[in-house]
This record gives sequence, structure tokens and C-alpha cells, in this order.
Amino acid sequence: MNRTLRNFRLLALIEGISLLLLLLVAMPLKYYAGVTQVVPVIGMIHGLLFMAFMMFSLDISHKLNWSVPFWLLVLFSSIVPAGTFLMDLKLKKINIPG
Repeated sequence: MNRTLRNFRLLALIEGISLLLLLLVAMPLKYYAGVTQVVPVIGMIHGLLFMAFMMFSLDISHKLNWSVPFWLLVLFSSIVPAGTFLMDLKLKKINIPG
């Protein structure tokens, strides 16, 4: 499998984990336990990962000649909780020599 695609899949999984941490750990800590310090930290990490995901997805979509609808589906997967994990199953099927 292409190293670029493998790196993108890894970034997508890390970005997906950061979204779940934000939604399932940081937000409940803020609203139910009154611990407000966690949201800015995890939120900033998630924001940086999200921006990296967006830029990397645009780059890899050009390199692998993804259609615009497929690229938009990849982008949409990053805003749906656990979407990047489901998208990874689809990306895993893309085999590129090199």
C-alpha cells in the first residue's frame, strides 16, 4: 500500500480519536464535573488535527485522482463521530503499488 495513503489513514484515525475524546471525555467533564481546563487542550489538539486532515485530504485526493464526491465523503467522515473509522474501511480497500 502506498505510504502516503497509509499516513493519511493514520492521521484520519488519530483525528477521529481526538473528536471522540472531545465529545465523550472533555465535554462531559466540563458540563457534568465542572472541569473546564480539559476542553481547551483537547479542543486545540483536535482543531490542529482537523486542519491537517483537511489539507492532507486535498493533497492525497489529487495524487490518487479521487472524484470530487468521494473527496467530499472523506471530508464529511471527519465531522461525524466515528466517521473516520468507517471511512478507513473504505480506504483500506484502495491498493496502490509503491
